[in-house]
Amino acid sequence: MSALSLLRRSRLPEPELGRVGIIDIGSNSIRLVVYDGPARIPAILFNEKVMAGLGRGVAERGSLDTQAMDRALIALARFRHLAGQMHVSSLRTVATAAVRDASNGEAFLDKLRETGLEVELLSGEQEAAMAGYGVLAAIPEADGIVGDLGGGSLELIRVAGGEVHERASFPLGVLRLAALRQDGPRALDRALTRAFKKLDWIQAGKNKPFYLVGGSWRALARLDMSLTAFPLPIVHHYTMSADRPARLVRVVAQIGKKRLRGVEGLTASRIPNLRDAAALLAALTRRIGSSGVIVSAYGLREGLLHASLPESVRAQDPLIAATREEGVRHGRFPEHGDLLDAWIAPLFAGEPAADARLRAATCQLADVGWRAHPEFREVRGLDAALHGNWVGVDARGRAMMARALFTSFGGSGPAYPVEQLCSPEDQARADLWGLAIRLGQRLSGGVASALEQSRLSLGAGTVSLHLGKGDRGLYGEAVERRHKTLATALGRRPSVLID
Repeated sequence: MSALSLLRRSRLPEPELGRVGIIDIGSNSIRLVVYDGPARIPAILFNEKVMAGLGRGVAERGSLDTQAMDRALIALARFRHLAGQMHVSSLRTVATAAVRDASNGEAFLDKLRETGLEVELLSGEQEAAMAGYGVLAAIPEADGIVGDLGGGSLELIRVAGGEVHERASFPLGVLRLAALRQDGPRALDRALTRAFKKLDWIQAGKNKPFYLVGGSWRALARLDMSLTAFPLPIVHHYTMSADRPARLVRVVAQIGKKRLRGVEGLTASRIPNLRDAAALLAALTRRIGSSGVIVSAYGLREGLLHASLPESVRAQDPLIAATREEGVRHGRFPEHGDLLDAWIAPLFAGEPAADARLRAATCQLADVGWRAHPEFREVRGLDAALHGNWVGVDARGRAMMARALFTSFGGSGPAYPVEQLCSPEDQARADLWGLAIRLGQRLSGGVASALEQSRLSLGAGTVSLHLGKGDRGLYGEAVERRHKTLATALGRRPSVLID
């Protein structure tokens, strides 16, 4: 039995999470998210938030405001009803800093329990741990400090080696910072000095990334994307240099509200908090000595899911898991991506592991365009890679995958915005992936057996296609043409060998 056949037989169905919901009662907003699909990287079936502002009363008076509680109760009644209609099998409701710190927080929880909701009140340490797990769910290789800025609290978490390590929570949420500012221009620095005295582990983040979690910091990142005309409107894994937060402090102080309202993805409710969010970020990254900033779209809610999974599932690569699911959903046979990746791999021996991973993810998506109009398949491939709901991949990685799919579907020439997101060398490598995929697709006709019974190899100046005697007839004119194109791109000549 061939290695490809063994690969095909060894593929096990991905474990399904089932339809689960999480209600997150935060200091700024209350949100319901319903997830469905593969356990490692479930899709978001429904996502709705209400800006109840529970934390404002806590910041000003130490108690939850009556009107905010009323808004919250209305929102939660709706969310509970929706979850029932969506047949959510498991609904988990958690409350964080605002309810935890409010003098009337327990009374509010009693009201929620009367509605039938079982609410978990997370401690600061639990909240921090879940934020850390959320980042690891989306960026498994994360090594640095996670900062989760909520309305009522700031959590700092050390992550490394796929695990959450030390963590701490402080009453420095964005809704509290305005009151802190009233104590003078140095009040924030004094508060951080007191906080850092308790963090003998924080210097482990020096010269490492600072990972951003929380709506206010994501809003700040969206502003930076607008200011720099970043060509990919996806905030997850957006990066900023270490000096950028200090620059944003000055920008936010000068920019007008009209300009802010025009920023794509920046909601009006976040605008009032941008100044304080920027000031806190700049102060933290400076004190820690962070090498830069990376935004995570995943946080506490995703951390709750991730931490509940078996270790074997958590260990799965989220990019491969998600692209494989997409390939199964839209491709012509389930094992297509894995078979294709194994088939073209001999051409790319010695490739850096990070690029080999991107190539594997690209192969999972290699059949997503077959239902599209023939004249737009390259556009479908480009869109799938660039704008898919992927995590575990940065803008460069998306661009390389997009370029490879664009080429595999017959595209040529510029493919905006790939050129702005990765280097010419990256594009050339991705084109080779695309040409190899294109040959495999034409040879196999989209079925497994041709890939299982043939192979590619590099010889002395050749790209050899090995076929079994019974498959000699597969080498038609279209296959020959694509074989020659691939070999030429590799600086070699095509060769056919009958095994």
